[in-house]
Amino acid sequence: MRSFDIYLIRHGMTKGNEDGRYIGHTDLPLSDEGKSEIGRLYEDKVYPWVDAVLSSPLKRCTETAKMLFPEKEPLIIDGLIECNFGEFENKTAEDLKDNETFAKWLAGDPETVPEYGESGDRFAARVCLAFEKIVDGILKTGTQSTAVVTHGGVIMAILEAYGIPELPAHKWRSECGCGFALRVDTRMWMTDRRIEVYSTFPFEKAE
Repeated sequence: MRSFDIYLIRHGMTKGNEDGRYIGHTDLPLSDEGKSEIGRLYEDKVYPWVDAVLSSPLKRCTETAKMLFPEKEPLIIDGLIECNFGEFENKTAEDLKDNETFAKWLAGDPETVPEYGESGDRFAARVCLAFEKIVDGILKTGTQSTAVVTHGGVIMAILEAYGIPELPAHKWRSECGCGFALRVDTRMWMTDRRIEVYSTFPFEKAE
């Protein structure tokens, strides 16, 4: 049966990333260094040609999408937005070092949720629902190759849920401007809801 390609890409650097802050729903643009790094990657590496570009609604993603795929207008998918960190939003680990809730949350306590924030389970469910709609849409329309520009946490949630090989979320970390190439086999997706992760990218230029 037919297969399709999806490229999951993490957005470029923001000032919040540079400062080590928890930036989820805060709508920061790319920093000057972030723009420079995406520009260097675009010039020095190879990003795939794609039929469609999807993006989180936040500026750091839409700006990255337009820099890497200038010929395509990104389609905004609200479900691809990063986790809402609630009371931890825009703060550093140093800011939160005396916060008991933060300590439990950082240790991975599934029952601990930052005030006004999103639980890990709710975040994963939201992201997975959005991704399944994306894949089903790709299969329905026959879109051969699709770039998805989103956030590090979103990529980790998607690949933990659907990726082959099966790995925990932290094994799917990616650097800014980089990501993973996925091959969607129609039969495998329809029967098992699994997707092969076959490479990291951007790719090296041929000698």
